[in-house]
Amino acid sequence: MIIKGKIWRFGDDIDTDAIIPARCLHTSDMAELARHVMEDADPSFPGKVKAGDIIVAGKNFGCGSSREHAPLALKGAGIACIIADSFARIFYRNAINIGLPILESPQAARALEKKQEVEVNLQEGTIKDLKSGRVFQAAPFPPSMQDIIKAGGLVNYVRKRVKQG
Repeated sequence: MIIKGKIWRFGDDIDTDAIIPARCLHTSDMAELARHVMEDADPSFPGKVKAGDIIVAGKNFGCGSSREHAPLALKGAGIACIIADSFARIFYRNAINIGLPILESPQAARALEKKQEVEVNLQEGTIKDLKSGRVFQAAPFPPSMQDIIKAGGLVNYVRKRVKQG
């Protein structure tokens, strides 16, 4: 799976309240959540983010509450992948459960800047800066997790497996 996109840059400790404010938790509709995604961290983000864009962040992305609304809002906004120095454990699991690819790469998280374009190979765990050609490594997902992401999340993966018998 190859993803190409433009980078949005955020810092360390972006918590779930910054990703989707608590005042917006009255719905689980991804389109509605997307209208407010990251607005407390960057008020221009909801109006400017495009499908296929990629977030690059520092340490502990997704810390805070265990709400699944945070990765749903990002996916609803069209975020194709998140690259960070590290992720909060529950955010990591919630992202995989809904089929949102995330990669930990401290080197990429430090080096990549806003508006750069990158190519991410999820199978290999590589992140290529398309301007400089520099390649960063992240741990690739095991095949079982790649299958969940390809299916669009755990629920879709299970439905597909049940249909196959």
